[in-house]
Amino acid sequence: MVIRSFEIERDFEYISNWISDERTHAMWCANLIPYPIEQESLRSFLSDILGRFGDKPFVAVDEEGRVVGFYCYSLNHETLEGMLKFVMVDASVRGKGIGKEMIRLAVLNAFSDPEAKTVQLNVFPENIRAKRCYEGVGFKERRTTPDAFMYKDESWGRCNMIIDRNF
Repeated sequence: MVIRSFEIERDFEYISNWISDERTHAMWCANLIPYPIEQESLRSFLSDILGRFGDKPFVAVDEEGRVVGFYCYSLNHETLEGMLKFVMVDASVRGKGIGKEMIRLAVLNAFSDPEAKTVQLNVFPENIRAKRCYEGVGFKERRTTPDAFMYKDESWGRCNMIIDRNF
């Protein structure tokens, strides 16, 4: 697997099919992007978070050249903490270690910057498979905020997880 920059014209068709229901979409992006994902709304959103936070989008590509994962990353130069966001894996390859490998490579790429001391991410604890994947890479729970997000009649917490250079 390799990680490369996301190119919307080249890669959108892949990731746009990975989320097929509103609840999964909300788990992925906390409804910050309208459902269903459309190319122009994603382009606008990615431009916005690049300008506001420095987030850059990436994809994971398997040995056969297929795009199998997506995430955004930025480094806060004040706290020296990297931040992984909007992690998504092709539904057809979930449960096969692809997400874990992508996150491991994302963390290695983050720590290739000597400024990065830690990498953090947020996950809804109700997204059990994702949380387990992050723990499998070495992320540890730092804090959980209960009832941080409402989806229809559900209330989800927000779990902040962190990993340091010595993972």
